[in-house]
Amino acid sequence: MTSDRLQRGLRATFTGMAVNLVLAALKLLAGIFGHSHALVADAVESFADIFSSIIVWRGLVVACTPPDEDHPYGHGKAEPLAAALVSAMLMIAAAWIALKALGEIAQPHLAPAPFTLLVLLGVVVIKEALFRFVLRESQVVDSSAMHNDAWHHRSDAITSVAAGIGISISLVGGKGYEAADDWAAIAAACVIAWNGWRLLKPALNELMDRAPDRELIQQIRFSGETIPGVAGVEKCFVRKMGYIYFVEMHVEVDPLMSVRQSHQIAHDVKDKVRADIPAVRDVLVHIEPARQAAPLIKPL
Repeated sequence: MTSDRLQRGLRATFTGMAVNLVLAALKLLAGIFGHSHALVADAVESFADIFSSIIVWRGLVVACTPPDEDHPYGHGKAEPLAAALVSAMLMIAAAWIALKALGEIAQPHLAPAPFTLLVLLGVVVIKEALFRFVLRESQVVDSSAMHNDAWHHRSDAITSVAAGIGISISLVGGKGYEAADDWAAIAAACVIAWNGWRLLKPALNELMDRAPDRELIQQIRFSGETIPGVAGVEKCFVRKMGYIYFVEMHVEVDPLMSVRQSHQIAHDVKDKVRADIPAVRDVLVHIEPARQAAPLIKPL
């Protein structure tokens, strides 16, 4: 599963990098020769996409590294760390685009060339398709870093749409409307910054070991409670490490039960939870005396 996950993740990431490299070069040339500041800003955002894909690539590789003496829980935190860096890059790119556009508004410049609209139309179609592809793969492999990278592609498409609107206004309005191109870049920067902030929060939550969905926790509790001899699950703590989970459970058993019996129940609980929920890598079971004894099981 780990090998297949890594291969799918890298395939999606490298596809995004290759497409972004071609589109970024195309948009930069079209923006320079077509006198479109919004298109140049859009090209810069695409180059940022390439760098973010490199971060995701390394995050996926590191996350799949087996546990070692220094990292007994594995290296899964590399994925939310990569996701947080990608989100931060979105906000930095948005700030750069906005500042650049604000500086150009007051400066007289030529209206964008009509052919830039055709370039943007092709970019929007390709980037939206790339967004859907990477997002689907991120859901299959359950990668927060790839999920944020997918939205980086969607942000690029949004930037291109905004640039297209600004260029259209400049062309239709004629003289005096050249700044519409720059205002479009500012509007796109605001959308990109909002996306960056929206995607940063879940990545930080994962880095801080925020509990996963209640539904998953309830599923784990129910799985443990089905083992004969378990009176109940007093506590259940779950942490996410990349795409896998580590569980700590406090299981209540008959206080008169032997150590051997309670030890066997702990192993049964662990095996049942892992069998029912494959994403759970390990379960640490702590035995507690039950206030009300569960039905006794046969002594070993």
